[in-house]
Amino acid sequence: MACVALAELAHLAWEHLHGGIVSHHLLADPALPAIWNGWGLILLPALAWWASGRLARRLDRAADLRRVVLAGVFGFSVAALTGVFLSVAFVQGHENLAGLVLMAALGLAVLLRADRAECLLGFVLAMTFVFGAVLPVLIGSVVVVVSMLAHRIVYPLAYRLWRRLPRPAGG
Repeated sequence: MACVALAELAHLAWEHLHGGIVSHHLLADPALPAIWNGWGLILLPALAWWASGRLARRLDRAADLRRVVLAGVFGFSVAALTGVFLSVAFVQGHENLAGLVLMAALGLAVLLRADRAECLLGFVLAMTFVFGAVLPVLIGSVVVVVSMLAHRIVYPLAYRLWRRLPRPAGG
């Protein structure tokens, strides 16, 4: 949490020394409200604290610590790479490619468990330098909700319905 706070403080200091702390408009539309990057100094350490607490809780309940750690590192890494790809595409002026990366992230969230705190943290940290902290949290939260709906509601419901289907008689 302290490392995240120091990194964000360094990021904001750099922005301040290079023209002022930036604000980003929602959906990159100047007609929509702008969100100041300074909010990241509160939001990012809080997100890191929450994610570390969630991971510690899963570690306390786990029978196989190695599996939980590997899943956490994998989730963080995939989400961070997704955030990097989305940010690079946007900075390079390829908004269509950035949209495709976002749609791919939503698709991956349906297939893989992206409703973990470390996934949101990785995604947000990777996008913070380009978009600030608030917009990636909003975007990442949509991805998390899609994944949560798929893995905690739709898939279990589909499994229960599948089990209730009549089976053909063997023979």
